[in-house]
Amino acid sequence: MELRNKHILVMGLGLHDGGLGVTRFLVEQGAHVTVTDLRSAEVLQPSLTALQGLPVTFVLGEHRAADFRNADMVIRNPGVPRGSPFLQLAREAGATIEMEMSLFFRLCPGPILGITGTRGKTTTTLLAGAMLREQFPDTVIAGNLRVSALEQLPRITATTPVVLELSSWQLEGLGEAELSPAFADVTNMSPDHLNTYQDMDDYAAAKREIVAHQGADGLAVLNANDPVVAPFARAVRGRCVWVRDALAADVRPADAPNAGEVLVDADGIHADLAGVWTTICGVQDVQLPGRHNLLNVAHAAALALAFGVTIANVRTAIQGFRGVPHRMELVRELHGVRFINDTTATTPTATIAALQALAAPVVLIAGGADKKLPLDTLPAVIAARVKDVVLLAGTATPRLQAALAAYPTVALTAPFADFAEAIQVAQQLAGPGDVVLLSPACASFGMFKHEFDRGDQFRALVEQLV
Repeated sequence: MELRNKHILVMGLGLHDGGLGVTRFLVEQGAHVTVTDLRSAEVLQPSLTALQGLPVTFVLGEHRAADFRNADMVIRNPGVPRGSPFLQLAREAGATIEMEMSLFFRLCPGPILGITGTRGKTTTTLLAGAMLREQFPDTVIAGNLRVSALEQLPRITATTPVVLELSSWQLEGLGEAELSPAFADVTNMSPDHLNTYQDMDDYAAAKREIVAHQGADGLAVLNANDPVVAPFARAVRGRCVWVRDALAADVRPADAPNAGEVLVDADGIHADLAGVWTTICGVQDVQLPGRHNLLNVAHAAALALAFGVTIANVRTAIQGFRGVPHRMELVRELHGVRFINDTTATTPTATIAALQALAAPVVLIAGGADKKLPLDTLPAVIAARVKDVVLLAGTATPRLQAALAAYPTVALTAPFADFAEAIQVAQQLAGPGDVVLLSPACASFGMFKHEFDRGDQFRALVEQLV
């Protein structure tokens, strides 16, 4: 794909959403780049500083129709709606619409392993990457990890494995381009981003793009216990490897392809990819808490083994993997109280998994911005496992507060707009042997830039506690 001298419009800019990486890459390729964003220069200042000195034209605080009509290509940021009328203007004028990830797929010479799901995709991606690096040290790990895939292209050859975390928005762009990774993994599906998608079916359709355009030589790793994920097998034209929890119901379609499975049971994780069962590792080899993390490990192992990594290398990576920042991350222990950062738990399902992974009494910090997700069983799990709930102010918090009111044994504090004060109150409520857990079950917008900002602030404030 020739980009030199093309007039390319980057629609949407941010430090952590791909806009920076794609802009730098396009400039390096000799394209004429214009960046347009509805946000002001003041709001975007960190991104503008990062791009300072590059030959880029910025149109901020507005979108100009002429920019879209005159572009050869428009790069849509994941935060830009698919149905934007400005994108329609560009299409009518003959422009190509791409996203950073679809552009990367077209240009990447190496084999791509893509991982998606509602929960566990970051842990699975980083662990699968660690497994591949044991055998293929040049393995690239990028994607929805605040790591630009395009900026890794110079070091990728035809034999370089590329492990990508893929969000639903990135998969939308791949679906429009009819692209899927040769190796795909879907960890699980539960309601999320329903403030953006029409319903659960619309959300699942975006995730299904990860297997929809694979060829007959493709491979998909799917969750045999997930009633949303398992039917994805009907779209698989190549091989399908299943990850199964021995304690959960097997809901695979009867006619689903089956090239083997990886099983999690009380003893550990086991694989049957060639008609013979082999133990990958014991439960004691996994350093991450909770059964949900055993399943994440199983997904990573299934993908790595299918790619050709040996069981010995897979086991070595598992034993050395200590977890991911912002995901059940132990920040500090102070006076016998453990402070755990699980800021990426932005759904009720994720917070339930965190609570079920902990045996100690919990002081839970929860609440935030509303993604229109059903609370379902979260209040009952909180009532069973949490001694105190410290609420954060946000549009979803009144719903959570009302749901917890049905459980009078749960002690609630009024919503805090001051994060530091909320953490101090949580510390006062916790005693030796307790856990203070930041696992909000809600989005971060309003009080924070994003969930990582929330986690970074939590870590810094906890380190300051005395």
